[in-house]
Amino acid sequence: MEHSEISPSKELPRWNLSSLYPGMHSNELKQDLEKVTEKATSFEVSYKDNVSQLTGPELAHSIIEYEKIEETLGRLMSFAQLIYASDMLNSEISNFHQSIHEKVTDISSHLLFFNLELNLISDAELKEKLKSPELNHYYPWIRDLRVFQPHQLDDKLEKLFLEKNISGRAAWTRLFDEKIAELRFSIGDAELNMAEALDKLSNKHANTRKIAAKEISKVLNDNVRLFSLITNTLTKDKAIEDNWRCYNSPVSARNRVNHVEDDVVDALVETVTSNYEKLSHRYYALKAKWMGVEKLNYWDRNAPLPESDDTIIDWSEAKEIVLNAYKSFSPALASIGQQFFDKGWIDAPTRSGKASGAFSHPTVPSSNPFILLNYQGKLRDVMTLAHELGHGVHQVLAARQGGLMADTPLTLAETASVFGEMLTFQSLLEINKNNHTKRKIMIASKVEDMLNTVVRQVAFHEFETSVHDKRRSGELSPEEIGDIWINIQEKSLGPAIRLNDDYRVFWTYIPHFIHSPFYVYAYAFGDCLVNSLYAVFEEQESDFSEKYIDMLKAGGTLRHKELLAPFNLDASDPNFWRKGLSLIESLIDELDQD
Repeated sequence: MEHSEISPSKELPRWNLSSLYPGMHSNELKQDLEKVTEKATSFEVSYKDNVSQLTGPELAHSIIEYEKIEETLGRLMSFAQLIYASDMLNSEISNFHQSIHEKVTDISSHLLFFNLELNLISDAELKEKLKSPELNHYYPWIRDLRVFQPHQLDDKLEKLFLEKNISGRAAWTRLFDEKIAELRFSIGDAELNMAEALDKLSNKHANTRKIAAKEISKVLNDNVRLFSLITNTLTKDKAIEDNWRCYNSPVSARNRVNHVEDDVVDALVETVTSNYEKLSHRYYALKAKWMGVEKLNYWDRNAPLPESDDTIIDWSEAKEIVLNAYKSFSPALASIGQQFFDKGWIDAPTRSGKASGAFSHPTVPSSNPFILLNYQGKLRDVMTLAHELGHGVHQVLAARQGGLMADTPLTLAETASVFGEMLTFQSLLEINKNNHTKRKIMIASKVEDMLNTVVRQVAFHEFETSVHDKRRSGELSPEEIGDIWINIQEKSLGPAIRLNDDYRVFWTYIPHFIHSPFYVYAYAFGDCLVNSLYAVFEEQESDFSEKYIDMLKAGGTLRHKELLAPFNLDASDPNFWRKGLSLIESLIDELDQD
C-alpha cells in the first residue's frame, strides 16, 4: 500500500449544506420558519384535548400532519447544528444557532400535547384503533412512545421542562462546546486546537507525545473548575428530572431511549468489566514489552508500535480503501457510500473553531446525512471514515421509514458503523497478508480501537455512574471527580499503564458526558454485537448481506431481539457478550504468539 507524504489536508472535502438550505439568511429558511409556526399553531387548535376521541384513520391522519411538521423542524435544527459545528467560534453562526434552537423549541411547545395525549389512550382503545391499516403503519413509533408512559408528567410540567431546556441543559452544553472549541495548546511552535493536540498522543516520537500530554493536562487543569461546574450542574439537572419522572437509576432514562432492558446493559457491563484482565491488562502488558519498558506512560497508550512509520494516508487513498472494502461485501452499500464523496456530504479538514471528533448527522429523510471528520491521515482516521460512512449508509437506508421511524436506538446505530470498520480492517489485512510487520501493526491498531470502543467506553460508563451516584449527596469538587476518574481508569487499563496526577483532568474533554449522558455504553454494545455478527458472516451464509441490509433498512421499527433473530443472535444471553469479546481475545492471542 503506497502512502503519500503530502499533508492530508490538501484538497480535503468540505460539505455543501445546500440540500438543507442555501444559507442562514435564505428566503427558503425564513419561509419554512413562518409556515411551520402556522402549521404547529393550527395543529394544536385542531387536536388539543381531542386525540383520544379520534378514530383509527383520523389518528393516522393527525400523525401524518405531525410528522410533516417535525420534518421541517428537523431540517431547520439540522442546518443550524451543522453550520454551528463548522465554526463554533463565529459569533454570527453561534447567534444563528441559538436563535433557531429557541424558535424550534417555542414551536415544539405547541406540539407537546400530542405525544402526551397519545399516551393517555388506554391499551384496549388503542388496540381497536390499530385495526386501521393507516394507523397500524405507525405502530412502531406509538409502541416506542408508550415506553415513556410511566414517566410522563402533566402537560404544564412537560412544557416547563421543554422550555427551560433552552436556559438550562442546552445553555450549559453550549458553554462546554464553545470552551472546548476555543482552547489552544502550545505544542512545539504551533498553537493547536483540541483535535490536533489529542492527535499528538499518537505521534511516533515519545517526546512529542509527552510534551502534548503535559500541555493538554495543563490547559485542561487551568479550566477544570469550569468543567466541574458544568458537570455538577448537568448531573444535578438530570437527577431532578429523573426524580420527577420516577426513574430507578441515572442510566434508566437512556435505556428507555435505546429500547434496551436494564438487565441487558447490566450483563454487558458485567461481562466487559470481568474481562478487563484478559483484554486491556494483557494487551498493554504486551505493548509495554514491545516498547521496551516495564510500564507505559499514559501518553504512550495509543502510541504507534516501534515498527510503525508516520507516513500520511492521502484522502483519495483513504476513500478507495473504504469504498473497496464496502464493495467487496455489498456493491449496493458501496454505491450509497460513493454519494457522500460525490455530492459534498463530508467535511473532512481540521480547522479553528470546528467541532472536534467525528459524527454522521442523519438530518431528515427528505434530505441526506452529513459526515464531519477531522482527517489527519493516520490509519485511525481511515477507520474513523469507515465508521462514520457506516452510520451515513445506515441513515440513508433507514430514511425510507419516514421522520418518526427512521431513527435507530444508539445501541443499534453503532452496528453499521462498527461493521464498516470491521470490513475495512479485514480488507487491509488481506491486502497485507504477506507482510508480517504490517499485519502485526494493523492487528495491534485494531485491538487498540476495540479496547477504546469496548473497555474504555464501559469504563466511561462506570465513571458516569459513580459521578451521578455521588452527586446525589452534594456537589463534587474537581479533586473528587479526578479521584473517581483515576480509580476507574486504573481498574480498566491495568498495571502496565502508569497514570500520574497529570491524567486526573482528562475526563473534562469527553463530550458524551455533557451532550448525551450514558451514551457511551452503546459503543461497547455495538462493537460486541458486530463481533458476533461478523462471526456469523464468516460462516459464509450466502444471504448474509441481504439480511444485513434489511436490518439497516428497518430503522427504528424493530427492537434488538427482532433485528438479531435472523442471525440466531440474542443480546439477552450472556454468552452473546462473551462471544463478542472472544474476537478481541483471539486477536491478542495472535499478537502474543509473535
